[in-house]
Amino acid sequence: QEHVVESGGGLVQAGGSLALSCAASGAASDGYAMGWFLQAPGKEREGISCITSSGGRAWYIDSVKDRFTLSRDNAKKSLDLQMNSLKPEDTAMYYCAACSSVPGYILPVKGWAYWGQGTQVTVSS
Repeated sequence: QEHVVESGGGLVQAGGSLALSCAASGAASDGYAMGWFLQAPGKEREGISCITSSGGRAWYIDSVKDRFTLSRDNAKKSLDLQMNSLKPEDTAMYYCAACSSVPGYILPVKGWAYWGQGTQVTVSS
């Protein structure tokens, strides 16, 4: 049985930092690429970062590049998203996802096989 569980969301002031974690079990953790998506109220879910199964390569969208860092520890089956210099526009529900592989860019929502329930991130101005 596959499980993907996010943690670490919360409320932070603009300019602050938060670290999100994602724990995957079952097929979702066996050699799968992992990614993070966000969904703001009234907007579509958007991929912001993903990482290969080995952790050797990660990709980011421009709006989070140089502020967010994605890493994974396969021994612990964990995925961490360090978010720095947070902005009010980063406020959203953040979702962790897994897929068999990534082709060198962040796949759209339909390309991901397993999803967590999400964790809320709120950045106050």
